[in-house]
Amino acid sequence: LDNEQLAEIAQAYMQKLGYGDQPYIVFKHSDIKREHLHIVSLRVDENGKKINDSYEVARSMEICKELEQEFNLIPLMKGQRQDETPVKKIDYKAGNIKHQVGNITKSIMNYFYFQSFGEYRTLLEQFNVTAEEIKGEHNGKPYNGILYCVTGEKGNKLGRPLKSSLFGKEVGGEALRKHYELSKAAVEKKKIRENLRPVIAQAMQKASSKEGFKHLMREKGIGVVFRENEEHRIYGVTFIDYQNRTVLNGSRLGKEFSANMFNELFDNNSKQRNEIEHRATDNQPRKAERIRQNESSELSPGSIFSLFDVGQGSDDYEAENFVKEMEYNAELRRRKAKLKKKGRKL
Repeated sequence: LDNEQLAEIAQAYMQKLGYGDQPYIVFKHSDIKREHLHIVSLRVDENGKKINDSYEVARSMEICKELEQEFNLIPLMKGQRQDETPVKKIDYKAGNIKHQVGNITKSIMNYFYFQSFGEYRTLLEQFNVTAEEIKGEHNGKPYNGILYCVTGEKGNKLGRPLKSSLFGKEVGGEALRKHYELSKAAVEKKKIRENLRPVIAQAMQKASSKEGFKHLMREKGIGVVFRENEEHRIYGVTFIDYQNRTVLNGSRLGKEFSANMFNELFDNNSKQRNEIEHRATDNQPRKAERIRQNESSELSPGSIFSLFDVGQGSDDYEAENFVKEMEYNAELRRRKAKLKKKGRKL
């Protein structure tokens, strides 16, 4: 693409994003393998009003897809960016915890639709962060707050909890409540639940175990989180639709996708398999051995990738791309802060 074409694409992008009437500068950059553009603009219009930046990351992704069609560009294929910065969950040993947690929480707020605190927390936990709502009363006035904390691989909390105020109002209680309402409207408008139900139902018919079900859903770009008690009974299930940037508890999709239904499904399948193996053992010992070997090869831990293993080496490209985008946005914020600091000194 020549400079004229790049300028035309940049102009179309800014117009669609809502910055078409704003002053902006476009820089062509070649500091990495691919040539790309950086666009710098203002978030406040000529009347001093802040331009709407809700779901800006998600909207930007949609706009880029539209521009690929309009300008007949080669689309970025799934997994194509795998050779870039390794994807990592939050690294407690690396330090600068406040910075890491802030980047994750802000990116999730910009990127995903979720309608409850539980759905928000489930998503955070995939990146080794958890959150708690704090409610109480101080000097006769009620208050609501959010505490964020880093977790280990087994969910154990590490270090001190961090108040949401450390990261700004955009990840606090009031911002979350507004986000729930916006997400509810978006999910209804896009008919995300209606489109997700048949996909889940089909996987439920095919799967004979939790691992098998997760594997089938992962192939569709959907993550699944089962919550279980000490007896391994499922008491909660959450779906993360990476393509539609949406987190939904199973109960929100209907009773047929609730935790109880999955308990019955996998419990019945397990009993049926045991009965089949028992009969085969009595009648045809060698055949039973082959059956067990086949089941093992299909569902062995080595052949099934974790849905939410967003550490280095993960094959969950949707999660990888999300974290890569978070890292890229974090780097942009760091550079902007550095430039702002230099400006003050001048």
